Amino acid sequence: MLSDIDSTDFNIENWAFLLLDIPCAEPVLAGQIDIKNAAMVAQQLEIAHQLAADNTVAAIVTGPLQKSALIDADIKLLDGTMFSGHTEFFMQQSGCDKVVMMLANQAMKVALVTIHLALREVPAAITKANVRETVQIVLDDMRSKFGMASPRILVCGLNPHAGEGGHLGREEIEIINPVLQEFIAAGVDISEAMPADTLFTSRHLDNCDAVIAMYHDQGLPVLKSHGFGDTVNLTLGLPYIRTSVDHGTALDLAGRGGASATSLYQALVMADEMANKAQAV
Repeated sequence: MLSDIDSTDFNIENWAFLLLDIPCAEPVLAGQIDIKNAAMVAQQLEIAHQLAADNTVAAIVTGPLQKSALIDADIKLLDGTMFSGHTEFFMQQSGCDKVVMMLANQAMKVALVTIHLALREVPAAITKANVRETVQIVLDDMRSKFGMASPRILVCGLNPHAGEGGHLGREEIEIINPVLQEFIAAGVDISEAMPADTLFTSRHLDNCDAVIAMYHDQGLPVLKSHGFGDTVNLTLGLPYIRTSVDHGTALDLAGRGGASATSLYQALVMADEMANKAQAV
């Protein structure tokens, strides 16, 4: 990792596009992992963070990375834990306690209260504080980064039928809805917990700006069925804009000419649109 980067060293002023040459330790071979180049990847991420944090660049757009390569190379996050991904890296570099993953395409925007947890661990992670922080981050970024003064938010319940009045679970009654009622009382245009199987229908989606799902496979399969490859991954709650692709490294396709650049293109377009809207707010 770099310990001292000064964005003024890059002389970016008046450049529409600048390519920074971060040298590799070893030659890169398409589709092959080399942990000797892991430090180069980490260095790129740190430079991107500092340029964005200094407002030298308007946004960060990332491609997929092979997390296992950084882990095997003993690359650590700031808190000393193993490298677990872009999201955690930028969150810690920015000094944020929580960020929110949102995926977006032409059909919908879906944010998640919990992300990569085993399903049995999800209920314990649905706390009032977690729901409250997620909703607030989504609202703040919909306003500041998407230019929506009064976004309309729909929220999924955790249980089937949103708990069926407590007969299929009490998380909606005891945790989720009390928090949502706080926002409703404050004038926010947000629903109470809704059954996910009916929320994701055109009747509801046509009249909302974003959906908050309780867990990964509650919201993302529906979204990706409406545009996998055209979907953008966003990290909300950072002090800058960060978008990314909706897929992994696909090492089996690297160097064969069969990979699609559609998601990367959409991530670039969305980052540009968000940057322009953020400047207008």
